[in-house]
Parts: sequence; C-alpha cells; structure tokens
Amino acid sequence: MNPDEYRKLAEVERDHWFYAGKRDIVRYWLRQVRPISPQDLLVDCGAGTGTFAVEMSSLCRVLAIDDHAESLDMAREKLGADQVRQGACSRLPLPDASVDMLTALDVLEHVREDRAAVGEFARVVRPGGAVVITVPALMALWSDWDVVLHHFRRYNRRSLLAIVPSDPFELVHLNYINVAVLPVVYLVRKTRVLKNGLGLKSASRAEDSIPPRWLNNVLRWLFVTFACQRRLRFPAGVSLVAVLRRK
Repeated sequence: MNPDEYRKLAEVERDHWFYAGKRDIVRYWLRQVRPISPQDLLVDCGAGTGTFAVEMSSLCRVLAIDDHAESLDMAREKLGADQVRQGACSRLPLPDASVDMLTALDVLEHVREDRAAVGEFARVVRPGGAVVITVPALMALWSDWDVVLHHFRRYNRRSLLAIVPSDPFELVHLNYINVAVLPVVYLVRKTRVLKNGLGLKSASRAEDSIPPRWLNNVLRWLFVTFACQRRLRFPAGVSLVAVLRRK
C-alpha cells in the first residue's frame, strides 16, 4: 500500500466497525479450529500496523510478518523487534511446520502469486494448525479504492477455493461476510466510478472515518453476527472468509 494508507488505517482501525469486527471474526474462527494456548505461535502474515498481533499477544505467542517498511516500523513500535520479521507471504522466512496458527487478513489480494502464498501457509503450519484468510469479494465492487490499495483482484467463492490446495488443508468454513452492507457498498462504489469518469473525483472515502458511535456499534454487531455462524451460506458479500485446518 501507499505510505499514506498506513497512516489512515492506523487512525481508525482500533474502533472502526469493519476493522474491529474483522478481528473479532478471525478470533472466533481460530477457536473453532483449535483451542488457543499461551505456548502456541500465531503468525500474522501481512500484519499491517500490527494491531491484530498485539491483541492476540495476550492469548499466545505472536509473530508479525510484512514486507513494507511503513508496516514494519509501526509493528515494531507496538510489539518490539523480536516479534516482527520482514518477509513476503509467498516466501515466508519460517521453518517447515513451525506455526500453530496463521492469519492473512485482507492480504492475498495484494499478492501477485496468491497461490504460492497459500502454498507457503501449508508449508509453515504444522498438522492440526489453523489458517484464517479474509479477502475482498466480487469484482463487481472494483473501484478506485482497490486501485489505491494496490489490489490485483477481488475474489469469489470459486476463485478463492481454486488457490487452496485440498491435499494439505481441510476446509472448515468458507462464506461471504460483510453481507448486510453489500447494497450500500455497491451503490457507493458505482457512484464513485461514475464521478471519477466525469472528472468529479473526491479525496474523501467512507472507509477512512468512523461512523457515529451508535451506527458503528450496530454495523459491527451485524458484521460479526452474520460472519460467526455456519447455518446460513450467503450468495454474495463484500468480503470472504476461509477457515482451514492443516491435515
């Protein structure tokens, strides 16, 4: 991402319904795969500012990995140098079968060789270990937001499954998430595309500000509630979550 995007993220991610809710969802699904103990090692691949790794550090050992200088600086400030390592998701600087849990939260869309990255996840996670992946969904939602964040793609269920090898992984759960706001997000993104085409580009984005507290709380509740269940399989959503167990 551009350096300015890390600054914007750091300003809102602690409390914004999307970022805070996503961390809630990932913790829930990690626990569905295996109990979390203090001896476990969790690797957050593409750790961004290190916020999720910091939160998980009260539950287990953590290691934040990223290949952007801005991200590494922020993560080291929060976690210390020993818990941060420079590396790319497609070439993780880790031994085979050395990790109990691995997370890649809105990361694979930034990786040109996403299949190779998932192969690396399979290499470093030990048998019985958990992998939780979140990605933006639906190319119909593609906009300047994706361009600014240096996305290569948005996924659907089929394209995400296509990069997950069935031999080393057991698929525990796969579903669209962030479904409640899909109509609004679609309209906002298409409006931005139209405005940009007319030369009316705006520098402000809804993603960069926190809504009023009551609305922020409602959106977070909807996000987490719909994502932390198995009964309903949604046909579409703004994002996808994949939960894997290493065989």
